[in-house]
Amino acid sequence: MRIDKFLKVSRILKRRTISKELAINQRIEMNGRVVKPAHEVLAGDIVSITFGNRKLTIRVLSVEDVKKKKDASSLYEIVSEEKITPTLEEQSE
Repeated sequence: MRIDKFLKVSRILKRRTISKELAINQRIEMNGRVVKPAHEVLAGDIVSITFGNRKLTIRVLSVEDVKKKKDASSLYEIVSEEKITPTLEEQSE
């Protein structure tokens, strides 16, 4: 399954277009590498998503095309969640 679709199915992000946009802007890393929206996700992958002032790192437990909302969190486990403070360069933009 594509990373942009996985993030939507797992309910980490609300819309696939948002996850696609994050990947295009190099804000999604998988196993330490920046990935594009079409990158395949496998169980066991470590995915880091940077959005806003937050960085969320998850471990993919399973990949399923359809999941009910109440069961969506069973697709992944949160490894870490951290708040990011912008650098001086980012603050001036």
